[in-house]
Amino acid sequence: MKRIFQIYRWIVAHERITLFLLLVIALGAAGFASLADEVLEGDSHDWDQRILLGMRSPGNPSDPLGPSWFEESARDITALGSVAVLTIFTATMAAYLYVKKQPWIALFVVAAILSGTAVSGAMKSGFNRPRPELVPHQTRIYTKSFPSGHSALSSLVYLTLGAVLARSERDRKTRFILIGVPVLLSLLIGVSRVYLGVHWPTDVLAGWLFGVTWAAGAWLIFRLIQRRYRLPVEQPPQP
Repeated sequence: MKRIFQIYRWIVAHERITLFLLLVIALGAAGFASLADEVLEGDSHDWDQRILLGMRSPGNPSDPLGPSWFEESARDITALGSVAVLTIFTATMAAYLYVKKQPWIALFVVAAILSGTAVSGAMKSGFNRPRPELVPHQTRIYTKSFPSGHSALSSLVYLTLGAVLARSERDRKTRFILIGVPVLLSLLIGVSRVYLGVHWPTDVLAGWLFGVTWAAGAWLIFRLIQRRYRLPVEQPPQP
């Protein structure tokens, strides 16, 4: 019993991040599976409909709540989760890491994001859920509805890039900002998809769950590879 307690203390002292990532992966995967089951059975329809209509003017589903500038701001925010913008962010980060002589990290980031994008797209085709037709769409759409690609990929890309930037930061406030800003961006992008009438709320929730789970899995693999092969990670200069 004493030996087990010693192992437990060592794990808590040295592997807290690993345990946290494993917990995120487990909860995220379970949450996504449960939500997908609700959607496939149609149990989420009433909840989805109430929230979607709650973002429109009473008696006029074609009019989103708020003034015209607010609606235009929602379009600007939703664009931050587009493939074009996310590709630019990913390419910029990969170039930065390459210049900093960390090509293996650049390659890993690109591989994690591309693989997550492929899986997200495959799930859209597999679930084949139609877009909401309850309200007019306020922006163009090209794919199926579940899970929300903007929500999934913004969570995946911004959290992965934020974690890469925060990995060698010693200051807690800086690390909090580097992780907190991607979380806030992902939340705003997801809400904007429902506000613009192009996704059901459960699409967005599923996208968040997938993106966070994939990002956590990628970061866990990153840590294992780094330790296994003792690959270098640049440390910031000491003040």
